[in-house]
Amino acid sequence: MAAFRTPLALALALAACTAHAQQDISKVNGAISADAGQAYGDLDTVNGSIRIGEGATTGNASTVNGGIRVDARARTGSLETVNGGVRLEGDVQVAGSVETVNGQIFVDRGGRIGKDVETVNGAIGLVGTQVGGSIETVQGNVTVGADSVVKGGLSVRKAMGMFNTGSKRTPRIIIGPNAVVEGPLVFEREVELYVHATARTGAVSGATAIAYDGSSAPPR
Repeated sequence: MAAFRTPLALALALAACTAHAQQDISKVNGAISADAGQAYGDLDTVNGSIRIGEGATTGNASTVNGGIRVDARARTGSLETVNGGVRLEGDVQVAGSVETVNGQIFVDRGGRIGKDVETVNGAIGLVGTQVGGSIETVQGNVTVGADSVVKGGLSVRKAMGMFNTGSKRTPRIIIGPNAVVEGPLVFEREVELYVHATARTGAVSGATAIAYDGSSAPPR
């Protein structure tokens, strides 16, 4: 029996280390940093930013006052903030949604978002990214960049309640080269809509698409 105790003890120790590494991290004040290549549970803070290192694996990550940055090749659950931007470097996979209220969202090439991408006041930019759900904003510009695929639709909602700030700015929506939005494009307020000649979209309502064929949409 003694011959089997050492391997068993090692196995239990390794299991304990893994469980510890995947524990949740929760704070009220302070930033959270997930080390590169390590595994974590949910990351949650109120006043602070969240940084997820290269190749790390985490559960959901959320903050109220702070941005979220995810380095290349990381794997996460949903990402959510209220006052702050969300930036994803190359080849990041998000199992859930990416959401913010006041802040920009940018996803670099090779990104995969399992569900929706949403913001109220802030731009959304995708490069070579696959979105399993839809894109939604109220007052932000949206660029579905080259080679991106959005499985759902794209909508710009009318500002209501606390988000009705009376802004006169017209959101600019760009569907880039070889990009695809499989669902409908629904606009409840005035927008500038540019669709590349090589792009494909679902039905458009509430706006008239302006076609372009250069590498970038015409300037304002």
